[in-house]
Amino acid sequence: MSADPLAARLKELLLSEPRLTVAAAESLTAGLVQARLASVSGASGYFLGGLTAYTLEQKVKRLGVNRTHARQVNCVSQRVAVEMAAGAVELFGADLAVATTGYAEPAPAFGVAVPLAWWAVCHRHRGGKLAVLSGEVEVPRASRTTVQSRVAETALRGLAAYLQDWRG
Repeated sequence: MSADPLAARLKELLLSEPRLTVAAAESLTAGLVQARLASVSGASGYFLGGLTAYTLEQKVKRLGVNRTHARQVNCVSQRVAVEMAAGAVELFGADLAVATTGYAEPAPAFGVAVPLAWWAVCHRHRGGKLAVLSGEVEVPRASRTTVQSRVAETALRGLAAYLQDWRG
């Protein structure tokens, strides 16, 4: 099996000087982001770990997500994704974190006709200031596992784009 080119690119970007560490906080992708980050030899040099927080309670307890807002949006919003990423930065003591949250299938009860997700990247700079990049992705007419894979891919591409831009 050949190496994951996106994971290899992330390794290169994270291990360039200054070296950076990364963590992950996932919901609908259920560990796929973590698996991709760890798929490259030497990942322990930059990947600190991750957490799959599937429920409101775990997002609040482990990642510091705002309970009131998260409950109002069924844990799916740009704000929730950003709070998850910021929480993972803190939880793991990482320089950066990537997060995903969304619907892997339509959810008519919540007015969701098409599978969609929010992803976020947070970067803690010196002095504690956080830089944030986030985005939304829709994956119409796709199976649950295809949605999960595409969201993980999109989030990791967002991380790579952020790092590329930040490094100039």
